[in-house]
Amino acid sequence: MKLFVGSLSYDTRDEDLRAAFAPHGNPISATVIMDRMTGRSKGFGFVEFASAEEGQRAIEALNGTQLQGRTITVAEARPREDRGGGGGRGGFGGGGRGRGGRGGDRY
Repeated sequence: MKLFVGSLSYDTRDEDLRAAFAPHGNPISATVIMDRMTGRSKGFGFVEFASAEEGQRAIEALNGTQLQGRTITVAEARPREDRGGGGGRGGFGGGGRGRGGRGGDRY
């Protein structure tokens, strides 16, 4: 089970994430997502457990708790395709053209 971990301190590293989750199971991986351009943490990461039971235990134990001075969010990770970011941008552009069309009604 893959978990999303949000609101991380920018100082949190992969090892810190693994250490925080280890008491609740055996993390297969623990990764803090870094900005490719700046090399800084984006403030979130992912922890993967072999079993759903371990993942669920970690969610219940750690969601809303403090890690390095920040209250973290822990939830089951969702696939990227569910985000729909590209469609939202396209819809915004269409709305802009629609507003421009109303101005023509004044003539």
